[in-house]
Amino acid sequence: MTAAQTHGLGNRDLLDQYLAAGFAGRVGWGERVALLVIDMAGAWTSQDEMIGANLDGVLRNIRRLLDVVRTRDDIPVVFTTMAYDETYSDLPLPSRLKTPHLERMIRGSERVRLVPGLDRRPHEALIEKPRASAFFNTNLPSILAAQRIDTVVVVGCSTSGCVRSTCESAIDHGLRAIVPAEAVGDRSASAHEAALFDINARYADVLPIEEVVGHIERLPRTAGAVTTDA
Repeated sequence: MTAAQTHGLGNRDLLDQYLAAGFAGRVGWGERVALLVIDMAGAWTSQDEMIGANLDGVLRNIRRLLDVVRTRDDIPVVFTTMAYDETYSDLPLPSRLKTPHLERMIRGSERVRLVPGLDRRPHEALIEKPRASAFFNTNLPSILAAQRIDTVVVVGCSTSGCVRSTCESAIDHGLRAIVPAEAVGDRSASAHEAALFDINARYADVLPIEEVVGHIERLPRTAGAVTTDA
């Protein structure tokens, strides 16, 4: 595939085309930030699983962000996973037909448990989301509103699915979204690259992780921080 055909962040000609069409503006950073860690659980992170992929590098970069965020008490961390009852009573048939891997996401199983390397803390919320977006039919909007969050940093997987959908919902809710490029991943390299381009063009600012870490380290601490409960 030639550079002219590549649908990805590195395609400057394509980016110029989108800029000329009024896409790919910058949302920038707000004042109150939250870190959303999307679906870093067994089903996604084990290469032996149906939808698994090698996300070791992504995990390392997420840990780097967590290490920075956890030095503060004013940046909430929210984790997500997907889980359903073993009877599928909460999994509609159209979802089962389109994405049958969801039938394996049984509540309480190792597939839906966060990877131990994330070292989730008791005050860091864990949300079971029924669909791709972390916002759809969950209490995430309430968690963010209670702490007056205006910016979400979105990391995890998969770039082309739940990360993209969460970014779309974030802007729909009037939030700024930031995506550190090295802290998201996908089982498909081409889907990952195309999704990063589309996220950057339509929903969020895709930035190098060094820039994201640096900004968080320089971010003034905000008063009135409220911790989230699991």
